[in-house]
This record gives sequence, structure tokens and C-alpha cells, in this order.
Amino acid sequence: MADLLGPVYGVLNSIFNPILAMDPNPTNPALTVLIIAFIVSLITTVANKYLVDQDELNERQASMKEFNKRLRDAQKRGDGKEIAKLQAEQAEMMKDQTAMMTEQFKPMFVTFVPIILIFFWMRSSAINDLVIILPQTVYWITLTPIWHALGSVMYGGKATIPYGIGWLLWYMICTFGMSQILRKYLGFKQGF
Repeated sequence: MADLLGPVYGVLNSIFNPILAMDPNPTNPALTVLIIAFIVSLITTVANKYLVDQDELNERQASMKEFNKRLRDAQKRGDGKEIAKLQAEQAEMMKDQTAMMTEQFKPMFVTFVPIILIFFWMRSSAINDLVIILPQTVYWITLTPIWHALGSVMYGGKATIPYGIGWLLWYMICTFGMSQILRKYLGFKQGF
């Protein structure tokens, strides 16, 4: 596998190794992961912005919400006639929901392969040894003990550094924050 990805790793090394070299602590490159999270968030957010019709998506979501409200109200009232009418409309609403889901998957088709390649590079680079020590409050808010338990079940072993996380969880925390900031800056009306 490494032979197949050699040229890709060469390109990624030329892009990310200078960033890694500028990190104030190259042996524990938390800042580099933050920068990579920003780059990946920017790519995915821009892809969402230009490949998904946000206005149409919001309109369909509002329509679905209104339909569900009308159905709940009819069920509460016990209005069988209205329920039957709404159930007849339900097939059309399901088509809209399917179209809405398809629309949301468009950016994934464009961004999936580059992001996976970046993940493989991160795992094979110095970033793989990254350990971040979180403040105790952040450690519990991010549900890190659950992630540690899952990791110990899936991969064996036990987390040995108190309040410590690896590069993947740090990347996820950074990406979530960056994505929210970028979505707000690019004018998205909704969060994730």
C-alpha cells in the first residue's frame, strides 16, 4: 500500500512538511494539526457552499418541518380525514427528502478521496505521535473517556496519559470548531 501511495505522500510531504517544520514544537505538532484541520474544513465548506443549493435545501427542510407539524397536529386532534390527506402527500414529501439527502452528498464525492489521503499521510508522519493534554473540563466535555474506552476495546491497551488525546481526536475538535466558524463566515444559514 505504501508503494502505491508513495507519489501521493511525496506531494503531501511537500505541502505539509514545511508547516510541520514551522511548528513551535515539531515533536508534538498540535499547531500543524490545527492548520491541517483549517485547510480540510475550508475545502469541505467551500465544496458545500458551491455544490449544494443552500436556499433550496433550506426551503425543503422548512417544507418538511411544516408537513411534520401538520401531521402531528392532525394526529393530536384525531382528524382521520386530515391524516389520510397528509399520508397521500407523504410520498411526495419522501421524494423531496431523498432529493435533499442526495444534494447533501454531492460535496462528499468531491472531498472524500483527498481527505482520506491526508488522513493516511497524518497517520504515517510525525503527527501520529501527537499527544495533547487537555484541561480537565475540556477532557470531560469532549467525552474523551468514552473515546479512550472505545479505543481500548477496539485496539487493546489503555490510555496512559491522564487527560491526553491523540492526533485524531485533536483533529476532530479542531475541525468542528473551524467548520462552524467558516460556515458562519461564508453565510450558511444553518450549522452542521
